[in-house]
Amino acid sequence: MSLSDPIGDMIARIKNAQLRNHKIVELPSSNFKISISEILKNEGYIVDYKINEDKKKPVLSINLKYHSGNPVISTIERISKPGRRIFSSAESLPKINNGLGIAIISTPKGVMTDLDARKQKIGGEIICKVF
Repeated sequence: MSLSDPIGDMIARIKNAQLRNHKIVELPSSNFKISISEILKNEGYIVDYKINEDKKKPVLSINLKYHSGNPVISTIERISKPGRRIFSSAESLPKINNGLGIAIISTPKGVMTDLDARKQKIGGEIICKVF
């Protein structure tokens, strides 16, 4: 089965798992999903992630983070979609929740947060916002 929007699928699986208070969410792995997971881990939104290559296809397992029973990620939204790509220059990158959240940006130098992209003065495609 091929997905038209694998990143949207990843975001939907994270949202649904947190609504049901699951500790771990599993999804098909890709390098792009791994880099998004790395950013979520570095920013403190998830506990950890790992890649299981036991089966034919690698599976990405994400350990979700909760604080006093509530999920740490209150909102995760897809911004740029396959039908409508959203690009932004370094100067016009959005501030998410007045700087309390992050936007994940795909730049020519890799996937990074909006803060890192502003520091390096690089624009790119706005993948999603998290807060």
